[in-house]
Amino acid sequence: MLAEPHFNRHPGFWKMLTVAVFMALLGCLQAQEHQGHVSIILLGATGDLAKKYLWQGLFQLYLDEAGKGHSFSFHGSALTTTEKGQEFMAKVLESLSCPKDVAPPRCAELKDQFQQLSQYRHLKTSEDYLALNKDIEARVQREGLWEAGRIFYFSVPPFAYADIARNINSSCRPGPGAWLRVVLEKPFGHDLLSAQQLATELGSFFQEEEMYRVDHYLGKQAVAQILPFRDQNRKFLDGLWNRHYVERVEIIMKETVDAEGRTSFYEKYGVIRDVLQNHLTEILTLVAMELPHNVSSWEAVLQHKLQAFQALRGLQKGSAVLGQYQAYSEQVRRELQKPDSFHSLTPTFAGILAHMDNLRWEGVPFILMSGKALDERVGYVRILFKNRAYCAQSEKHWVTDQSQCLPRQIIFYIGHGELGSPAVLVSRNLFRPSLPSKSWKEVEGQPGLRLFGRPLSDYYVYSPVREQDAYSILISHIFHRRKGSFITTENLLASWVFWTPLLDSLVHEVPRIYPGGAENGHLLDFEFSGNQLSFSQQQLEQLVPGPGSVPKPSDFQVLRAKYRESPLISAWPEELIAKLANDIEATAVQAVRRFGKFHLALSGGSSPIDLFQQLAMGHYGFPWAHTHLWLVDERCVPLWDPESNFQGLQAHLLQHVRVPYYNIHPMPVHLHQRLCAEEDQGAQIYAEEISALVTNSSFDLVLLGMGPDGHTASLFPQSPTGLDGEQLVVLTKSPFRPYDRMSLSLPLINRARKVAVLVMGRMKREITTLVSRVGYEPKKWPISGVLPASGQLVWYMDYEAFLG
Repeated sequence: MLAEPHFNRHPGFWKMLTVAVFMALLGCLQAQEHQGHVSIILLGATGDLAKKYLWQGLFQLYLDEAGKGHSFSFHGSALTTTEKGQEFMAKVLESLSCPKDVAPPRCAELKDQFQQLSQYRHLKTSEDYLALNKDIEARVQREGLWEAGRIFYFSVPPFAYADIARNINSSCRPGPGAWLRVVLEKPFGHDLLSAQQLATELGSFFQEEEMYRVDHYLGKQAVAQILPFRDQNRKFLDGLWNRHYVERVEIIMKETVDAEGRTSFYEKYGVIRDVLQNHLTEILTLVAMELPHNVSSWEAVLQHKLQAFQALRGLQKGSAVLGQYQAYSEQVRRELQKPDSFHSLTPTFAGILAHMDNLRWEGVPFILMSGKALDERVGYVRILFKNRAYCAQSEKHWVTDQSQCLPRQIIFYIGHGELGSPAVLVSRNLFRPSLPSKSWKEVEGQPGLRLFGRPLSDYYVYSPVREQDAYSILISHIFHRRKGSFITTENLLASWVFWTPLLDSLVHEVPRIYPGGAENGHLLDFEFSGNQLSFSQQQLEQLVPGPGSVPKPSDFQVLRAKYRESPLISAWPEELIAKLANDIEATAVQAVRRFGKFHLALSGGSSPIDLFQQLAMGHYGFPWAHTHLWLVDERCVPLWDPESNFQGLQAHLLQHVRVPYYNIHPMPVHLHQRLCAEEDQGAQIYAEEISALVTNSSFDLVLLGMGPDGHTASLFPQSPTGLDGEQLVVLTKSPFRPYDRMSLSLPLINRARKVAVLVMGRMKREITTLVSRVGYEPKKWPISGVLPASGQLVWYMDYEAFLG
């Protein structure tokens, strides 16, 4: 006989078990239903960003989280009056949309719920924040909830951060056990110092883990896929993702729109601060950083990003090319009420060449480029691999997924452009990639569509299963405390350490003017050599507009006119220097062809430095072996002194070109351990050297400058020395330190076959205007005495010196 079951002999046991199971299930359900209340406060709720993206992002958060255990309330805040704010919010909330997979009736129901949970309130004073705090606490208590946390989204200008942060910290922090998250929008400073000041100020109110600095590019689906892609394809990439196989990395964001309506912002920040310092630099670190063992650990990701920042090589002035679309200055004058003479130097286009100083990436160029008024709207990251293969068969026999002669590349396509949507593309002759199947799907190439010179069928192409807005993704990450998608204080300051020196060096740099759109042609194409970046195409010369029209700097690239009855060439500094360098080379080639040698006398100072660098780096056909280099003037200091004109010539030109040492003729200012002593006869020695080597003492070309007081070489106003007479070289006195100088005399300068006068900078505008009106008065204005007896005088002026 079988034993009677235990629960039949004890009826109470069954009842107790049933009650226990029921209570456990009830507890689970209650735990799911009551994970706490979250209050989200959107500051700047009536602004453009809020209208376009943030309210939709908050609604998407509600769609994703509704019914999962949290309760929500949404507070829109701005300085707008309550009545206008409520009216604005009603319109925005009515325009919200649901994903395509949500049925219309369900969408309408969810929108209604969201509207019921959303309210507008005026927040300005500490009392306003205290009232908000009391309202949140009262609601939580009234509805029998407990508070999980609060999110404050700062969609306001940075100058408002401090007051808002102070009010939150003093009057609206959640109670013990609840978290606080504050979300900050760029710009995060203007340079390193301002970023440090802002970070210190915010750090006095919030802890680091409470702050979420948004770079919305980190929420874009293709960008967010970079690290997971690298992680899931380690077996393929471990051997490829380095300097031995990668030819270069391109990180690009192009826009067709211009800055109209935003010039007040753009004048303060420009394209580098607006796009490159944040969006493109963040992407660079995702591509270049060492891959953590666990890419899901945001702490590890942020630490490895910081290491990538620290490996970036410092940028130089030559690491950048700048442009500005033609209509920009007019827009600034109109929107900011600037005078007609105003011309902005703010770049609207920039190309940057960056390098990493580490074993993985040494020597690999990273190209960052962004601009407005370009020919297309597109964003992408392109990793182009080296190709060492040669295929004996013709291209028609190449098999897409086998031929190593086809380009090999990985592209994270951020959006817009030919594809029109985010995508990850891998050349078929590389490998078939692995992507998460729940969120990414492989798609067929569109017939006839080409990307980077190849048909789309050459790539494995993957696109998101469901496209999502970047802000919706980032708001979800804020809610779930996924800090890897945000900018820490440490990483922010590391970025500014990298960018600030370059920005400082470019303050007075004049950008290349481009017409905008398809008319840009190849004007903005650039190329790199070593650490230097330069435009590929010199701008075409254009003549001055006809009679009756007033030329503006934006009307031409190189202006030809007359100044003091002599030819004038005027342009933006970059084009002017390029033109002068070309003219010097042409004169040198002609002189060597006719006489077998070229005698060139160069002035010192800061103006010719860019010219020296241009001659050194870009003129490989220059006949340096047949060139004699002379100095127009010299400071009476040792030749190795930093103030020596010869030292400047040595640093910026001579060490880069091959001029026979016996063809280099420094001025003998340092003889017998003395500087410019009359009894040493240094001036007479130099004159005798010129007479011995230079036919008729007539230089083929003399390069001069013009000082703000009208001096040229080291010939100064109110000083008769060197202005006339038989002496070829003279000792003079300068009104500036160092006072003692040696200089070619005016009669010797006027024997030259050609004299070029280079005048640059806004500080020269006044003297340029004055000298244009005077006659031959060398004692007052030594530059006015430059009149070659049988040679040619040509003036080279940049627009700031010529037009102001």
